[in-house]
Amino acid sequence: MTQRLFKHDNIKFNPCFLVRNQHVQSILASSRWRTPRKNYMLDNSQELIVTTSAGSKLLSFYSRQKAGKGLIILLHGWEGSSSSAYILASGSFFYNFGFSICRLNLRDHGDSHHLNEGLFHGALLDETFDAVNQLAQLEKDLPVYIIGFSMGGNFALRIARKNSQIPIQNLKSVFAVSPPLDPYKTTLAIDNGYFFYRKYFLKKWKRSLIKKQQLFPQKYDFSKMLKAKTCMELTEDIMPYFPDFPSYRDYFNLYTLKNDLFQNLKIPVKIFISEDDPVIPQEDYSSLQENKFFQILKQKFGGHCGFIDLFPMSCWHQERIAEIIN
Repeated sequence: MTQRLFKHDNIKFNPCFLVRNQHVQSILASSRWRTPRKNYMLDNSQELIVTTSAGSKLLSFYSRQKAGKGLIILLHGWEGSSSSAYILASGSFFYNFGFSICRLNLRDHGDSHHLNEGLFHGALLDETFDAVNQLAQLEKDLPVYIIGFSMGGNFALRIARKNSQIPIQNLKSVFAVSPPLDPYKTTLAIDNGYFFYRKYFLKKWKRSLIKKQQLFPQKYDFSKMLKAKTCMELTEDIMPYFPDFPSYRDYFNLYTLKNDLFQNLKIPVKIFISEDDPVIPQEDYSSLQENKFFQILKQKFGGHCGFIDLFPMSCWHQERIAEIIN
């Protein structure tokens, strides 16, 4: 199970003109077309339910290498899951390079709605950090890496910051692909940009809420808010279920990432972001300052979580990460 490692004299992503468009890149990121027909990672996958110190339960899938190079923990984006195309593609890619893979589902993602009565929200850092900390111990003394996508990238960056105070065993590097820094602005970009992004996320979010309501009918009634026409409207409507947050702006502020978060890191952190990302405003990145532990690999093309090329089919951020950790 070996795989060719691509070397880049020029680290810039310059895809074939056929897939250069930002929306094509973003759609390809989640397209089943890019997942391998034969996935050895899935053939060697086992379900693990992680119980955190606070009692919450998170669903994960662990694919172990008998003599692996280390462990890579993958974090999906909002309304994605451990079975999203970009997670399966990345997991297969790095498994074929000799790494064990753990695909962690955030609360209420994948087939995990039944595990916790409480609803998912983006500020649930502690339980995610705790789960990652436990999973990092699966490989004993081998190096551990985290790769997060979109909202999973936002979580990965916050985990890197918290790791500075509470070190995770053998965590060597954190990589974030297309992470939103300001979730309020990203939500507005989804709502006010091209309609199919709003339609896509609203449909998946409402489907998730319906599933949660069916599992816990005594606690949840989303019937009125399911009529919401935008993600921001639905966010505002659901706030009564989160009494700890005075308003939706206070909620968003809890996982808004600013420059100070990146100034006291203890491990290397790299962000992969494109200038043409249709849902992440580039102004959010203008105030960030790189340092010896923090680097932004900003590209002209790539869309949202894309960075995919043809002839041969390849994913630029996967190849770059492989070069770094190999």
